[in-house]
Amino acid sequence: MNREELEVFLHEAFPQVARDFRVDDVAPNEITMRLLVDHRHLRPGGTVAGPSMFALADVSIYLAILAMVGPKALAVTTNCSIDFMRKPASGVDMIAHARLLKLGRVLAVGEVLMYSEGMADPVARASLTYSLPPAGQ
Repeated sequence: MNREELEVFLHEAFPQVARDFRVDDVAPNEITMRLLVDHRHLRPGGTVAGPSMFALADVSIYLAILAMVGPKALAVTTNCSIDFMRKPASGVDMIAHARLLKLGRVLAVGEVLMYSEGMADPVARASLTYSLPPAGQ
């Protein structure tokens, strides 16, 4: 799936969160996503909250998988680990650079580096595993 197809899929399958994210770029086994940071994504102190960063990492790997295998809405997260390394900048979008490390028949494994827009160093790193639906589902 290309960038436009992923955007349409996200809006159709997950309308409740689709407007929080934007697909910036898609390449084989890689995707760059953006969390369009709004007040609802912030924690006390004005920085992006951990649950919002989890959502960015999760959506990024999910769409990276779909970019490779097509619109399989039943792919599900089976594991996620996040290292929060530094405080995100206040009031700017979060950028996620995600790549698939393994895309198998049943499982996919990926990693995501998340940045505050304009910062050179990542603010968080996530590792995720997804279970893929059986063929035909």
